[in-house]
Amino acid sequence: MNKYSLSIYIYSSIFIAIIILAISLPSSGQSQSGRVYEFLNLPSTARITASGGYAVPGFENDLGMALYYPSILGREINSQLSLNFADYFGDINYGTAAFNRSFYRAGHFSLAVNYISYGSFTEADELGNRYGNFSAGEYAVVLGWGRQLTEKISIGSNLKSIFSYFEEYSSTGLAADVSVSWFDSDRMIATSLVVRNIGRQITTYNSTRENIPFDIVLGISKKLINAPLRFSMVAHNLHRPDLTYPDFVNPDQITLATETPTNPARDRIGQFTDKLFRHLVFGIEFTPTANLSANIGYNYRRRQEMMVSSRPSSVGLSFGLGLKVSHFRFYYGRANYHLAGSPNHISITTNMETLFVRPGTKPSIRTEQ
Repeated sequence: MNKYSLSIYIYSSIFIAIIILAISLPSSGQSQSGRVYEFLNLPSTARITASGGYAVPGFENDLGMALYYPSILGREINSQLSLNFADYFGDINYGTAAFNRSFYRAGHFSLAVNYISYGSFTEADELGNRYGNFSAGEYAVVLGWGRQLTEKISIGSNLKSIFSYFEEYSSTGLAADVSVSWFDSDRMIATSLVVRNIGRQITTYNSTRENIPFDIVLGISKKLINAPLRFSMVAHNLHRPDLTYPDFVNPDQITLATETPTNPARDRIGQFTDKLFRHLVFGIEFTPTANLSANIGYNYRRRQEMMVSSRPSSVGLSFGLGLKVSHFRFYYGRANYHLAGSPNHISITTNMETLFVRPGTKPSIRTEQ
């Protein structure tokens, strides 16, 4: 066995060990309701928001996407600093700060801090007596690792330490992501598979252990070779075939007894199509120049669950615009969740090595050989 084959064997073994360790953590987080730490599923960057809420694998050196698919860290992403802020609903806001660094032998590492603030609340009893104010928020510290195994295949994982507090109630948790990516530079196709949030609550709010938002996500993107367009599709919640709510009845779908009955076969096809598309998010990215990009995404499940039937509007759609100025890349994303509001997301990224390098010199980026 040569040195290169031995290296692949060692890192593959480490990756498999991480998977086994993560799966060994009890996780019953396969239910859609009664889950904690849902903030882990919020889009961490404006570009992800613009793409429909799920990250899309690609050939760009984007740390934000690598936070979602840690295996992308093995694709020459180095010394990036990413700062992100989202003005969510009401007084809620959340954000992410992340940095990554590459090492020749150990691989590529990232460190991120995610937070969400639910604002300030008035503490009062049932009689209306006020006793002051209290706050609520949640945090996650995420350590990521990625390694390129072959020219086309790379692997990675995230380890998350989670802390949540609501007034006097608090909880901690531990979770892990495992990911594998496949890149075909000749056909400009990028594919990533990630198993997210494998883990459990360590301490609970009130002695009742709750589920965490487990998910299996597959992302695929295809960039046109002779046009500045990239098409993407993300399939999420692959472990749950049915994402509908059986107890929910849409008033628009109630058939009166006097109406002509519908075709059963057509109904079955419609139900199958509805269940299938609830797993899918579609996106298009337009990059006319290296310094300008625009995204549009469509989240079918969000539209079906959040739209008002009488005024469907553009619920489910999202869009964003990216602009590079000097050493900084700015991105704005907006997602239409509901008629009640559309969150705005802002991201700023830069490469720390090129930011402080002297003119006429070359940064010493340490990537693998």
